[in-house]
Amino acid sequence: MSELVWGKNSVNEALKSNRVQELYCLAGSPYIAVCKKAKIDYIVKKRQELDKLTGGGNHQGVVCKTFAYDLYDLEDIIKKENGLIVMLDGLEDPQNLGAIIRTCDCAGVDGIIYRKDRSVHITPTVFKVASGALEYVKVVEVTNLTETLKKLKEHNYWVVGTDASGQELYSDIDYDMNTVIVIGSEGKGISRLVAKECDRLVKMPLFGHVNSLNASVACGIMLYEVIRNRTYKH
Repeated sequence: MSELVWGKNSVNEALKSNRVQELYCLAGSPYIAVCKKAKIDYIVKKRQELDKLTGGGNHQGVVCKTFAYDLYDLEDIIKKENGLIVMLDGLEDPQNLGAIIRTCDCAGVDGIIYRKDRSVHITPTVFKVASGALEYVKVVEVTNLTETLKKLKEHNYWVVGTDASGQELYSDIDYDMNTVIVIGSEGKGISRLVAKECDRLVKMPLFGHVNSLNASVACGIMLYEVIRNRTYKH
């Protein structure tokens, strides 16, 4: 199934990956020359038409229809040493998923896993928020998160879940190992069955009035703690 992608960063990355099926742009757009050179079909549209096409999204004058994003298999993201995988347990907000994908690309994550049912999927909003990072991050859909964690453990992965009830601080763990970081849903956090499969449950100190961090922010903090821990050991 094709997807609509808009905004210069997202469209540019789709062009680099040869996933653009058809492109829509304003008259006089530099993307016309790009399409002619790459022999990609394009249609000149008015700004109001692009507004309607994107539901009022910030399209920056360019929209494209892409070939379907290829999901990956679990085996594609497993590594023998210092693997780093993010698992999303029941995430529902496409804005959060897009932001997490962007952060995962910056942090060099091997892949993202989420559940097929009762979870957010790849949408145009995800493409937009990810700002092209989806072209580089491997995404895996699975039917059962707990069974997937058991398989990863067979490949020597340690599972670290983020949870307010965690007994350890996220910064007190040595991440110099194959690691799965589990991020829970925006409202409920990590589910009970997934939490049972976690080898460690960690928390982040909170000093304000709200009782939790945004899922994408928590993911970013965790990933860069892994990088700090692996790279800058005392």
